[in-house]
Amino acid sequence: MKKILVFALVAATILAAPPRKPKLVLAIVIDQFRYDYLTRFRGEYKAGFERLLSKGAVFTNARYEHYPTVTAIGHSTILSGATPSISGIIGNDWYDRDEGAKVTSVSDSRTQLLGGGGGIGSSPERLLVDTVGDELKMADGGKSRVFGISLKDRAAILPAGHMADGAFWFDTKTGNFVSSSYYFPDLPGWVKDFNASRPADKFVGSVWLNHTMTSDLKKLYPAEDSSPYGNELIEALAERMLSAEQLGKRGVTDLLSVSFSSNDYVGHEFGPDSPEVHEMAVRTDALLEKLFQAVDRQVGLENVLVVLTADHGVGPNPEVNRERKMPGGRVLTGTVSKAVVAALVKKYGEGDWVLTEADSALYLNLPLIEQKNLDRAEVGRIAAQGAMAVPHVFRVFTREQLNSGVAMDDFVGRRAQNGYYVRRGPDIEVMLEPYWIFGKGKATHSTTFSYDSHVPVIFMGQGIRPGRYSSTIAVNDIAPTLATLLDVETPAGSVGRVLSEMFD
Repeated sequence: MKKILVFALVAATILAAPPRKPKLVLAIVIDQFRYDYLTRFRGEYKAGFERLLSKGAVFTNARYEHYPTVTAIGHSTILSGATPSISGIIGNDWYDRDEGAKVTSVSDSRTQLLGGGGGIGSSPERLLVDTVGDELKMADGGKSRVFGISLKDRAAILPAGHMADGAFWFDTKTGNFVSSSYYFPDLPGWVKDFNASRPADKFVGSVWLNHTMTSDLKKLYPAEDSSPYGNELIEALAERMLSAEQLGKRGVTDLLSVSFSSNDYVGHEFGPDSPEVHEMAVRTDALLEKLFQAVDRQVGLENVLVVLTADHGVGPNPEVNRERKMPGGRVLTGTVSKAVVAALVKKYGEGDWVLTEADSALYLNLPLIEQKNLDRAEVGRIAAQGAMAVPHVFRVFTREQLNSGVAMDDFVGRRAQNGYYVRRGPDIEVMLEPYWIFGKGKATHSTTFSYDSHVPVIFMGQGIRPGRYSSTIAVNDIAPTLATLLDVETPAGSVGRVLSEMFD
């Protein structure tokens, strides 16, 4: 009997033992990478994507559960697990009524830009919740190191969280990677050395497809964003960081978030059906393998937990869709806001009724409403009626609908409510019909539809059972899953579930 009890206790102890923690968590985000890019170009993937697809847990039906699907919100979701209604990150930018001005998701006038031409810096201060990296650092007294890298400030800062040791992004004015005084008083020496080697300059005259990079440095740096070379700069900085910061080699779990931004710039410029987007996907495959090999040399891939996803997808160019007899078109910028103003003028008289220009998110002039002694909710309803009268407007939500939870009960309405934070949100949210977009010329994203919300989610590493998982999941599930694998607290705002079906 005693032997049985001892055996049971030993077995229980083994079952209760936490998993062996990885030395490094590598979180990879590909900006504007639809899920179907994995399947459409599958036959050409021979490197990094091939490794992930054959050795990783591949979730084929992962979606974002918020509106709008844009860069800042996606990046704030991945390692926090929170929706915008909780995180406060409701867009790339918004009108801040307290500041009386448009702000970005990471703008912070109390900080200074480091490594560039000077000016105001950026920080995660507007993010109301924490991330997996924050939980790691709180769990071990700050010993873990957490960093974020991207071409974009928001894509470097938001996944890394509040306690990060640094976030670095590309400055198109100087060709340097820069940061903010939020993290440290001066750039680390290794980043200065990296910048001093002028890595961005080496792409002068380079050719990809039929595009030749200019020799004018002032024009070259912005052009690199919309080329494969922007991603190559990110990967090169990541390799340098691995060595300089000794990530994964100090007896604790470190976290590195790497966001490849150039796919997004190219996608906007040329559209998802273009040869350029195809080329970017294939080049990303090779670049991922280069990063994996660098990590392997530094830490050993067997000691690394990798998660790959995207911050959003993208809709097709309406012109391309029309050629293949699909729905879609463009609504000229300003059309909805003009219709809203006209409706309010007709009802209440002349005035500067709308404070912002974005047709999809309209902030009403509250002082004017108070001056005229009007009811804000009633003004909102009249504004919504004006917006709904515009051809190809699909849904219009008022502040009161979103705040009270009475939006239409389908996935569109639920995602609109998930994306609404009352202290920052607009008075009117406007959505266009599927495949319709605002503006001229370029492709874009932001809708709740699958082409914008359906993205890859792949885990690879120790404790992960490789395979294809077809159940529907949310990108919000990444954060609590990582927290469970790392045996740390789940981030405070997380609404996701643990993807335990892939655990060994």
